[in-house]
Order: sequence, then structure tokens, then C-alpha cells
Amino acid sequence: MSTGNADAVTFSDLSRNPRAVAERAARLGRVRVTHRDAPDSSLTAADREDQRGETLATASRLFLALIKHDPTARAPVIAMPEVFPWVRHLTSAEPRAFTLELVEALSDAAELDVDVTTQEVIAGCRATARIKADPARHAQARKATRGDFGPVEVSA
Repeated sequence: MSTGNADAVTFSDLSRNPRAVAERAARLGRVRVTHRDAPDSSLTAADREDQRGETLATASRLFLALIKHDPTARAPVIAMPEVFPWVRHLTSAEPRAFTLELVEALSDAAELDVDVTTQEVIAGCRATARIKADPARHAQARKATRGDFGPVEVSA
């Protein structure tokens, strides 16, 4: 098999020798399948993927319980600047709101297999912090607008 990375094989390798690739995936837990004309894929041992899902579910349930029993969600909110240094640009209430939204998105990822929401929550909050980090951009964003700016394009 031709591969430059120990945990990656080409799509051609998978096509030519699926048994060897499957054995590698079972041994390593996951193998990246690279493809010249398409996004890379992963071949994962099902038991490892099940364990990963259970781990995510346990972590999300733990965070939900912490927040449920601590109305201020003090510990997770205090940890946010270490995980996401850019939260320092947010108002004092925004890190808590971000924490709650993130934990809910992690719960959706664990319980409903909806993974994209977590990254959307992080990207949205990071974009807010980016604007607030630049006083000129923040002032411009806060200015009142008037008129019709035309149709809104929505991409799916």
C-alpha cells in the first residue's frame, strides 16, 4: 500500500486491497482514505466509533448536569477562556450564553448525531468576538441602518 502517513491510505489502495486496509483500520481504530478528486474519508472500526459516541454522550451529559445544578454554570464558564481565548472580547454575560449554547450543541452531537451545530456555535461566537476585538469594526456594526438592502441569499 502506498501511503506517506501511517494512518492514511489512498482510495486506490482501498480498491486494490480492501482486506489489508480493513485490518489496518481494525488495528489502528481509524484510517483516513485519501482521494485525489473528492474529500478524504475515514474507515473506522465500528466498536471504536461506538465507544467514541458513548464518550461524547457521557461528556455532554456531565456538562449538562453541571449547568443544571449550578444556575451560574460557574466552573464551565470560568474554563472557557482557557479553551477559547477569544472570549475575553465578549461582554460579561456572553461567555455564559456561549457555554450554554455549546453544551446544548454537544448534547445534540452526542444524542442526535448532529455534529455540525457545535462548529456553527463556535464559529458564530468567534465571529462576534472578532468584531468586538476591533473597536472600529464594532462601532460600525452597532450603527443604525436604514432602507432595504435587497434580497437575502440563503445557502443550504
